[in-house]
Amino acid sequence: MRGVIMHAPGDVRVEERERPAVVEPTDAVIRVTAACICGSDLWPYRGAEPVDGPMPMGHEYVGVVEEIGAEVRTIQVGDFVVGSFFASDNTCEICRAGYQSRCVHAVLMGQIGTQAEFARIPLADGTLVATATHPTAEQVPGLLAASDVLGTGWFAAVAAEAGPGKTVAVVGDGAVGLLGVLAARELGATSIITMSRHADRQALARRYGATAVVEERGDDGVARIKELTGGLGAHSVIEAVGTQESMMQAIRATRPGGHVGYVGVAHDVSLPGEELFFSGVHLHGGPAPVRRFLPELIDLVMKGGIDPGAVFDLTLPLDEAAEGYRAMDQRRATKVLLTP
Repeated sequence: MRGVIMHAPGDVRVEERERPAVVEPTDAVIRVTAACICGSDLWPYRGAEPVDGPMPMGHEYVGVVEEIGAEVRTIQVGDFVVGSFFASDNTCEICRAGYQSRCVHAVLMGQIGTQAEFARIPLADGTLVATATHPTAEQVPGLLAASDVLGTGWFAAVAAEAGPGKTVAVVGDGAVGLLGVLAARELGATSIITMSRHADRQALARRYGATAVVEERGDDGVARIKELTGGLGAHSVIEAVGTQESMMQAIRATRPGGHVGYVGVAHDVSLPGEELFFSGVHLHGGPAPVRRFLPELIDLVMKGGIDPGAVFDLTLPLDEAAEGYRAMDQRRATKVLLTP
């Protein structure tokens, strides 16, 4: 089969890989209908994370079940399925508490690579959710978004305790930040401030429910949010970048007693203890337990209640994955969908 391999920073190729098969009795093999490039894939692409030899890429996926192991019970061959970027058993104590991304048996799907024609899914019963019917072509992008960026944005909004009567600020205008705006709207936030300098992303944020746009960054951005919130700061802030600047901007834009939901993959983030102590801010986040939200999100997409697939502004065949990486790296695309 064909699959995307990263050999070194900036060096992405589509190569022949061995077609996966069931290894464990809890495995499933799916034919990938759609995959995509994640903002987190850009960290190794840009050299901010090591690339230790040829590395299969991709952790977001939807597809049709081709084969199941002897112990798989909840899905069948022929089902259309959506899975999380972490495989989980969904039965351990941590999973039952709603943190499937920290399952005691968790497997990061990026280690397997789903930017490919086929993928082996470990712990299939706990990881995959089948749709009631096969989706239309128009529904597939939204379901693909649920596999990571929608679920991650949703978790960020939940962690930030977005809800009725709350002002939510969103730091980061990539796909996760944009879908954090959508999630905040769905959770009933009264006002939503998006921080963005890009006109196309601002437009999508407004479509998703943003009521104000702040183009300033750093201290100036914090001051602008304070100005919009009567000098107090937002009740809820979503941090969807993962840098020192974005994290401090999020904390400083939150009112005392408010909540920061952080889901940007942290790189060289160091929090000043004294400032954090006196901020009175709650911090909650990390790798999103997407599996917790998948049934609800799949239902919303299938019923047409939300349109998270609009974050995909470039669709390419799998063979042109390298161009997809370049487009996202150069900010010519917000998020790239790949069709095997």
